[in-house]
Amino acid sequence: MSLDSNKLLEQIKELPAMPNVIVKALGIMKDDNSGTKELSDIMAYDQALTTQVLKLVNSAYYGFAQEITSVNKALALLGMTQTRNIIIAVAMKPMLTSQGGRDMWKHSLKCGVAAEYLANKTGVADAADAFSIGFLHDIGKILLNIADTMTYQKVKTMVRNGMDVIDAENELFETNHADLGFLLAKKWKLSVLLANCIKYHHDPMSSSMPQISTLAYLANKISHEEPDLFDEDMVKEQLGLEINQIMQYRDEINEKSSALFATLNAS
Repeated sequence: MSLDSNKLLEQIKELPAMPNVIVKALGIMKDDNSGTKELSDIMAYDQALTTQVLKLVNSAYYGFAQEITSVNKALALLGMTQTRNIIIAVAMKPMLTSQGGRDMWKHSLKCGVAAEYLANKTGVADAADAFSIGFLHDIGKILLNIADTMTYQKVKTMVRNGMDVIDAENELFETNHADLGFLLAKKWKLSVLLANCIKYHHDPMSSSMPQISTLAYLANKISHEEPDLFDEDMVKEQLGLEINQIMQYRDEINEKSSALFATLNAS
C-alpha cells in the first residue's frame, strides 16, 4: 500500500465515523448472547430507521404475503444478518449521498444486491455477508471527496472519458479509493474479509482471498449503468460463471435492486 494513503488520511481533519447504530448492530452480531430483541431495542431509539425497515420488509423486494407492522415480527422474518444489512444500508445513506451523491448511493445498493445474488448462485461466500461487501466496496471514495472535492470531480471526468478509475485516482491523488477504503475499514473495525474485499475489488488475484474478491470485482463491474468490461477467464476460473449466465443474472439483479432503491429512496 502506498504511503500516500496514510498521508492523505492524516490530512483529513475529521474522518467520517461509522454511524452509531451500525456500531451497535455489529456489536450485537458478534455477541453470541444477543439476538433480534437486542437489535429491536437499538432500533427503538431511531424512528427513521424503524420506519425504513418496516417499509422495506413490506416491499416487493422481500414479497412477504401479509403486511408486517411490528419491528419484532420484521426482525424474526428477516433474521439477524439481513437486518444488519438493512441497518447498514439505511444508516449509511446520508454519508454516501452527501459525499458521493445519489449515484454513489444507488451504485452501492445495486452492488450489494449483485454480490448477494452472485453469492447465492456460486456458493463462494455467505450471501448476507456478500451484501455488506458489495454495499461498502467504494467507501474509500468518501475520503477522496472529503480530501479534495474539486480534484475528485476531475477524476470522474477522466473516468467518463475512458480512463480506469484507479489509474485516474493514482494520477491525481497518488492513492486510490481501494487502498483508502481498506484503511477506513480497519479504522471502523470491519471484518478482515470485508476489508480485504474492499482493498482488492479492482485486483482480486492480488488478494489472499481471490475467490470472494473476484465476486466483489464482478458485482462492481455489472452494477454500473453500462456494465464494464471484465476478465471473463478469471471470473470463470474463480466463480465458474460464463458470460451468458452473468448477463442473465444482471437482468435479475437490475430488477431486484430497482425495487430496493425505490423503497429506500422514497420519502
